[in-house]
Amino acid sequence: YDLADYEFRAGSFVQDARGRWYFSVSVEYQPNATPSRKAVGVDLGLKDAATCSDGAKLEAGRFYRGLEDALGKAQRANKPHRVQAIHAKIRNRRKDAIHKFTTHLAERYGVIFVGDVSSAKLVKTKMAKSVLDAGWHQLKTQLKYKAIARSGVFEEVNEAYSTQVCSCCGAKPDSSPKGRAGLGIRHWICSECGAEHDRDINAAKNILAAGGHPRLDGGILALQGE
Repeated sequence: YDLADYEFRAGSFVQDARGRWYFSVSVEYQPNATPSRKAVGVDLGLKDAATCSDGAKLEAGRFYRGLEDALGKAQRANKPHRVQAIHAKIRNRRKDAIHKFTTHLAERYGVIFVGDVSSAKLVKTKMAKSVLDAGWHQLKTQLKYKAIARSGVFEEVNEAYSTQVCSCCGAKPDSSPKGRAGLGIRHWICSECGAEHDRDINAAKNILAAGGHPRLDGGILALQGE
């Protein structure tokens, strides 16, 4: 791991859910600054943990897909140690996927805007399991420190009505998904300008605009180094 190249700081012994012990140590390193000044908007959701204004997505279900059946069997068989082991695998998969996704964004974009959806509030609702599975807090935390470490900008912005407003014309048409009744609508067409939208990508583009990125008559500017 080339640890000899780093200067060690504080360390501690930790035990994971499977009873395994690790020595966790902080090291100092100097990441390369991100040369790009391009900006991206990120919408956090439940079907997809994160959707970017450039169309990239981090699927929430990928964290536990393939382990659901094994987890259910272990729970029904009342095998707590097996359940803990499977949950540990799910956490590791989630952490690994989020690390790769956030590193890619931090290296590609110099300015990152994320919607200010609060996981703390939603975990008190019926959506609690889905919210925890998505790992929003972990994702935002990683995006923030990785952006700052590369001399980039990270900012949470007000995402109110980002799903309902057309990112092309700026109108809030009658055809846009609204309220709980609109949660199942994944694609829609703006009744004002005729633009076709992926629900989450449209929201991410509006989050990008809310962060100060300009909106022209033709919609949000394409992310090509403008």
